[in-house]
Amino acid sequence: MPEAAPYPTSESPTQVFLGMTAIIASEPMQRLMELVRRVARSSATTLITGESGVGKELVARAVHYHSSRASKPWVDFNCAALPEQLLESELFGHERGAFSGADATKPGLFELAHQGTIFLDEVGELDGRLQVKLLRVLDGAPYYRLGGVRKVSTDVRVVAATNRDLERAVAQGRFRSDLFHRLSQFTLHVPPLRSRPADIEPLARHFLAEHFPGLELGRSALAALMTYSWPGNIRELRNAVIQAGVMSQGGEITQRDFRLRPLLSPVSDTGYSGEGSDSLEEDSGSLEVMERRMIEEALAATGGHQQKAATRLGISRRTLSRKLKLYESEQQRVAL
Repeated sequence: MPEAAPYPTSESPTQVFLGMTAIIASEPMQRLMELVRRVARSSATTLITGESGVGKELVARAVHYHSSRASKPWVDFNCAALPEQLLESELFGHERGAFSGADATKPGLFELAHQGTIFLDEVGELDGRLQVKLLRVLDGAPYYRLGGVRKVSTDVRVVAATNRDLERAVAQGRFRSDLFHRLSQFTLHVPPLRSRPADIEPLARHFLAEHFPGLELGRSALAALMTYSWPGNIRELRNAVIQAGVMSQGGEITQRDFRLRPLLSPVSDTGYSGEGSDSLEEDSGSLEVMERRMIEEALAATGGHQQKAATRLGISRRTLSRKLKLYESEQQRVAL
C-alpha cells in the first residue's frame, strides 16, 4: 500500500490516483476525501453516487489507492458499454465454445481483479438476470463462467457508481432491493460542481495547462466560469476550456472565447438557470428556441432515448416529456 499523501491544501490542491489527476480545493471535496480514506481502510462494498461528470471514477480510484489492496489489480468496467448478451461474458468469463465466436477460454473481469478492486460504473444499467448473479458473487458464492463446469472463486472488493436514483429504481421494481443494500454498505456522494465553486478555477487552470500550455485565463473568462451553473459538471468544464483555447487569438483567454449557452437547470424543472448568458450576443433566436435546440441535440446524441437525454441535460425525465408534449402541441397548432 502506498504511503498516504498529505491532504491537499489551497496552495497545492492536486493529487494523482492511479494515473488520474484530482483537483481537491473546495471544502466539500476535502471532506469527501477524508471520508474516502476511512472507507478505504474497511472492506465495505461502496456505492458512489452523483450526477454525470462529477468525478465518480476518480473517487473510486482514490478508494483503491488508499486501501490495503492498492498493490493488487484495479479493474474498471462501464456496465452500459456493452449489449446485455455480452456483459455476463465480460464480467464472469466464458469457456471455449460457450457461444458462437468463443474460440478460446476467457477469464472474466472478476477473475482479473482477484485480491484487488473492481469498479462497476453505471451499475444501475444492469438487467435483472445479471443483478442476481452479481448479488451472489458479492455474497461470496462461487460462480460458473459461461459454458463452464467448474466454479470460480474470487476475492474482490467491489466499488460501484451510478448517476441514477437507485432507491427510486428499487421502488419502481427496476433494481433489486437486496442488491442495492449489498452495494451500498457505504455510500459516497460526489457533489456537483455548482456546489463547490472553489474547484472551478484550479480545474480550469489544470485543463488549460494540460491542453494549451502558455495560455492564461483572463479575469473576464474566470468571471464567466464562476457564474455558470455547469450542468455537465467537470466534463463540461473541460470541454469549455478546450473550446475556449481553440477560439483564443491571443495569449489570454477571455470571456468572448467561451460558448457557454444557458442550459436547462439541473436543480429546477421550470426552465433555464439563467447563468452564463453573457456570451449570447452571437446566438440567434430566443431562449425558447435555444432550449428546444438543446433538447433536440440531446435526443439525437442518445438515439432518442429520453431518460439518457434527460440525464445529459441535467433535468428529470418528467420535465423532458412535458417539453416534448409542448413542442408537439405547438406543431399541431401551426399545422392547423
